[in-house]
This record gives sequence, structure tokens and C-alpha cells, in this order.
Amino acid sequence: MEIKIEQLKKVYNGKVALNLPELTIKSGELVGLVGNNGAGKTTLLRLILDLIKADEGYVLSDGLDVSQNEAWKHYTGSFIDGRFLIDFYTPEEYFTFIAHLYGITDAQLHERLETFRPLMHDEILGTRKFIRDFSEGNRQKIGIIGAMMIRPKVLLLDEPFNYLDPSSQMVVAHLIEEMNQTLGTTVIISSHNLSFVSEISSRVLLLEKGLLIEDIIDKEDVAIDKLNAYFKNGVVLS
Repeated sequence: MEIKIEQLKKVYNGKVALNLPELTIKSGELVGLVGNNGAGKTTLLRLILDLIKADEGYVLSDGLDVSQNEAWKHYTGSFIDGRFLIDFYTPEEYFTFIAHLYGITDAQLHERLETFRPLMHDEILGTRKFIRDFSEGNRQKIGIIGAMMIRPKVLLLDEPFNYLDPSSQMVVAHLIEEMNQTLGTTVIISSHNLSFVSEISSRVLLLEKGLLIEDIIDKEDVAIDKLNAYFKNGVVLS
């Protein structure tokens, strides 16, 4: 599914949080969003998900304006923060709730959750705990699993490596890359982890103060060099 942005602008209290005249994310791309705090990464994801309203412009998902049509919700998986979770559910109840929304049978749900066993480490299912009682790391895992288990055509994740130990970060990176390659899912992830983003992304967008500074096609691992140069010296390599 293609995501297309035209003249998109969001302003908070008179300050421009995001200003993207034009951006197209092609179907099947794995795109990383990077930038310092306040760069506009989360704002962009929230606009794509119609969680906030643009002051100008629009976002098209598969050719349809996300603010005017809800068809995109049926093929989009996302996890932005803990507010996406239902804290008084157990993980089993939360996953079952999502499964019913997307027409996933109990048998399919069981099969799909098995693929996430390496991420759960026997710490999530069968614990009889409410989601609110889990650590931030395990809450993060629950949210990511909930977004990915529907096998979406579009996947949006904001800081998916937050709160995770190194081994879990590697598992999440592998799961994202595998979904993109095997299902052709269009993936957009925002992260401060430059290594993982540059390693798995086919394209990296560098944002700063709401503007797109650099659009990097990651051929021959050029992205990490450009990103390191920018965040170290404040310059973009040509």
C-alpha cells in the first residue's frame, strides 16, 4: 500500500511541528524516521493514522484520504505508545479482542502468536496478569505483537526498540524486516536507534524541526555514515 503526503502541515501553539510539501512512500518500502526530539516523527505517524488533524494538506493511504475514509484501518497495524493498550485486559484478552476485530479465528490467533514466542520469553502469556501490571518492556512487546499479528499491509511503529533489552531489540528488528520481506508490508518506524534503523530500512528519512532534511536510499550502507555525520557534526554528507 502506498502512502502519499501532499502539503502536510501541523502547527501547535503557533509553532510548526511538521511541514512536508510532498512525500511518497511506495508500497513495500521499509522506511525509518530519524531525528532529534521535536523533529516531527511522532506527529507524522499520528497524522498518517488520523489521530490528529492536519492544519493543511492531507495523507492518502492507497489513494484515499485517511481523514475522510476509514478503509485504511482494516489493513493498517500500529503501535505508538501505551495508550494503544487496554490496561484492564490480560494479554490473552487483548490479543483475542484484536483478533475478533480483524476476523482472525482462534486457531489462526494461536498459530500467529507462536511466531512471537521468541519475543515473549514466557513472560507474557499464561501469567494471568493485567497489562497494566507488566513492565514497560513487556507492555511494549504486547503492543508490537498486537500491531503485527494482524499481518497488516501497512505497519507503523513509534520507537519500537524503547524499553527493550538488547536481545529483544534484535528480535523485534528481525520480525519487522521479515514481515516487510515476506508479506510485502509497507513499514514506517521511528527510532533513535540509528544502527537498527539503518540496518533494516531500505530508506531513511531524516527530520529536523518539522522539516525533511534528507531522504536517504540505503544502498551500500550509506545511511549509517550520513546519519552519524549529521548527529555528530550537524552536516549532511553529499
